[in-house]
Amino acid sequence: MKKIALFPGSFDPLTLGHLDLITRGSGLFDEVIVGIFTNTNKKSWFTPEEKLTLVKESVQHLPNVKVILQDQELTVDSAKKLHAQFMLRGIRSVKDLEYERDIASMNQHLEKEIETVFLLSDPKYSFISSSLLKEVFLFQGNIAPFVPEVIMKALEERRDRFV
Repeated sequence: MKKIALFPGSFDPLTLGHLDLITRGSGLFDEVIVGIFTNTNKKSWFTPEEKLTLVKESVQHLPNVKVILQDQELTVDSAKKLHAQFMLRGIRSVKDLEYERDIASMNQHLEKEIETVFLLSDPKYSFISSSLLKEVFLFQGNIAPFVPEVIMKALEERRDRFV
């Protein structure tokens, strides 16, 4: 049976930490589906369609990775529709572990057939988040070492939109 993992997130913007997890996941699973979800608790800088294009460009070198937009629904329900048996998640810190453990437990309650797999973040990315990078970018800080080149270019092109 083909092993399919769903890597869900809002990816606003995609970071090199995300890309590292996607790359590592692509070596573990037959297929990794990057699901771009809408986070209703955050104001997005990019439209879902822009994120789809940017993430696709960032993962084009990974043949077993596909990127999709997701409806607003439970992530576990999306995984079932996609025939994903695994949910791929990253852990940067103890704080992430507690948060992700609770989500994994609820997902297990909702759908016993879907297993959550945690990958520890590479230490060089363990302190970055999309929210932190957006804050630094707003105040003219250099975030280029933490995002794919295509993302950095898109941020620079749209800087006026964010200020």
